[in-house]
Amino acid sequence: MPLPLLRTGGILALVLGSILGGVAATTLFPTSVDTLNYGADLRLSANPADLGTIQSPTVFGDIHLDFAGPVPAPGVIAEVQVKEHITDLLARPNISISSLQPGPLELERAARDAGIGLALRFAGGALAVTLLALAAYAAWARRRPRASRLGVAAACWVVACAVTFASIGLGYRPERLDRFTTTGILGAVQRNADLLAGVETRAEQTTPYLKNLLALSAALQDKYSPQVLGKPVAARLLLVSDIHGANQYPLMKTIVAEEDVDAVIDAGDLVNFGTLAEAQAAGVLDGIRSLGVPYVFVKGNHDARASSDIELLRALAKIPNVVLLEPDDDSYTVQSIGGVRIAGFNDPRWFGDDNRDNAAKQKAPAARFAAAMQDLAPPDVLVAHEPGAVDAIDQKSGVKVHGHMHVDQLEGNTIGVGTFTGGGAFSHFLQAAKDEELTGQPSAFDIAAFGEDCRLNSLTRYQFRNVIEGRPAYDDVTLINGSRIESTLPPVPTPVGTGPTSTPTAPRTCSADLPPTTERVAAPPR
Repeated sequence: MPLPLLRTGGILALVLGSILGGVAATTLFPTSVDTLNYGADLRLSANPADLGTIQSPTVFGDIHLDFAGPVPAPGVIAEVQVKEHITDLLARPNISISSLQPGPLELERAARDAGIGLALRFAGGALAVTLLALAAYAAWARRRPRASRLGVAAACWVVACAVTFASIGLGYRPERLDRFTTTGILGAVQRNADLLAGVETRAEQTTPYLKNLLALSAALQDKYSPQVLGKPVAARLLLVSDIHGANQYPLMKTIVAEEDVDAVIDAGDLVNFGTLAEAQAAGVLDGIRSLGVPYVFVKGNHDARASSDIELLRALAKIPNVVLLEPDDDSYTVQSIGGVRIAGFNDPRWFGDDNRDNAAKQKAPAARFAAAMQDLAPPDVLVAHEPGAVDAIDQKSGVKVHGHMHVDQLEGNTIGVGTFTGGGAFSHFLQAAKDEELTGQPSAFDIAAFGEDCRLNSLTRYQFRNVIEGRPAYDDVTLINGSRIESTLPPVPTPVGTGPTSTPTAPRTCSADLPPTTERVAAPPR
C-alpha cells in the first residue's frame, strides 16, 4: 500500500479514535446539571442508531427528540432524577403539573452547563486517546515522536473536537427538530392540552415521580418544538379513517373539544359491510351529528355493496355537518376550513368486489378527479381512501391523506392515517398463536395544524390500544414538523391580466377567522 495512503488512513483512524475516546469519557464521567426540581446526568452515545437524537429513558416511557441536522451529531442520553424536596411540594394543595415545569431560563442555564460539561469531558477523553496513540508510536519506533508528528496528533485532536462540537451546535437547534416522541404512559402528554379530560388528575393519583415526569416532558417539548409550531394556527384538522362501524364518537367528540379541532377528515370505511342499516344500528350517524364541526368524508371500499350503491352517501348527505368530497357522480366538493382547501374522491371499490389489481382500479377515478381540478389551484389537503388513489395524483405541494391500511404511515407528503377504532369490532383482533390471548389492532388518529400561510405547521400522531377491551392505554405521541412533510412550496399564483399592466396575485392567507366555504366542481363525463 502506498505510504501517503497509509498516512491518510492513520490520520483518519486517529481522528475517529479521538471522537470515540471523547464519547467514552462522557459515558464514564457523566455531566450533572440541575434545575429547581430536577437533576440529570448526561452523556454522549456512540451507538450509530442514536445519531441526531436526544433521549431521556424513564420507567414510565421514553422521551425522544429527533433532529435533522446538516451533519450527524452524537446522540445525547439524559438520565433524569427528581429532587427529594418534591415530596414536600406535592403535599401542598393545588400543585399542578404546569407549576412543576422548569422555566425557560432554567432550561437555558441547564443546557449551557450541560454543553460546557460535555465539551470538557469530551475534549479530555479525545486528548487521552491522542496521547495514548503518541505513546504507542514512541514505543513502536523506540524514539520520541518528531515535532511534525506531534503537530499532526494535535491537529487530529482539534479536528475531532471541532467536528463533534460543530455537529452538536448545528444539529441540536429548535428549528431543526424533526419529531418529538413520547412512549408508554408519557405518551399521554400533549403539546397544548390533555387528550382526555382529567389526565392531570389521574397523574396526581398515581405517584409523585410520574407527575414530575409529565411536567418535565411538557417542558422539554415546549423548549425544543420548532419555532414554526409557535405560529398562529389557521385550522386544526382531526384525521381519522377506518371506523368500521364502531361507535367511538363520544371519544372523538372529546378530542374535538380538547384539541380545538375545526373539522374532522374521515378517509373512508365508515362501516364493514356497505349497508346503511349497519351504520344506523351502531349509532354512527348520530355520533357524527353530535361532533358539532364539519365532518369531511370520502367513501371507502367497505362503504357500498356495489359500484352504483350510494345509499350510505345519501344518508350522510342529510346530516348538516357532513361534507361529501364526491357527493355524486357529477361533481366534487372543495371544502375550505379557515382558508385551507380540502378536496378528494371516493373509492370505486365496494364490499365484496374481487379484491384484485386494487391500485389499477384507482387510476380512472384519480384521472377524472385531476381533470376536474386542472384549472384550480391544488388543494392543501387531498383525501382518498386507498394509498394507490393518492399516489395516482401527481401533487408535490400540500399533503395527501389516505386510510385503508389500518396503520399510520408517512412517506413524503403522503399521510397514511391509522384506524381510529382499532379496525372495529369485526376486524379488531389479530390472529394469535395457540393458547395465547388475541391481540387487538392499535387505534390511531392524527391532528394536522395549518398555519396562516395555508401550509402544514405540524402533524401530531397518537396511537393507543385496548379501547374495545375496556382498558385503554397509550403507545406513543409523536409531534412532526410540518416542513418535513410538506417540503414543496405551492405553485405561484397566476398574475391578473397580461403584459406590463398586469398585477401580481397576492399570496393566499389562511386564518381561523375565515368562515367555512363550500365550492362545487363539475366532474367531466365518463
